[in-house]
Amino acid sequence: MAAVDAHAIDDQAKGRIISDAPLSRPVPVTLRYDPDLSPATVRFVFPGPVEWSFPRALLETGLRTPTRRGDIGVWPCGRVQTVVELHRDDGVTVVQFDTTALLRFLKHTYAASTSMTTH
Repeated sequence: MAAVDAHAIDDQAKGRIISDAPLSRPVPVTLRYDPDLSPATVRFVFPGPVEWSFPRALLETGLRTPTRRGDIGVWPCGRVQTVVELHRDDGVTVVQFDTTALLRFLKHTYAASTSMTTH
């Protein structure tokens, strides 16, 4: 469910941390978008708090075809999953999401952007 404060969006999603371990582990992720702050940027907030900001266009393109910008990569994984790869100095985190959760988030971001221009 999306939380809306003015135009800001906070969607909740469940990702799965992919690693060399036999089982992946679930992680709650807050998907944030604030068009008043930065209309071209989305933020993924992990527990900790660890936050990654990157262009909304990168996420949108990565749902259809592998794409990378700087230390973030996004690509489709099969028909219903999307992978987000986050590079840091101390390693790489790979998180798999249900594509529908990311599509729903993008839909919310575009609705928020549209409502800003119509008011």
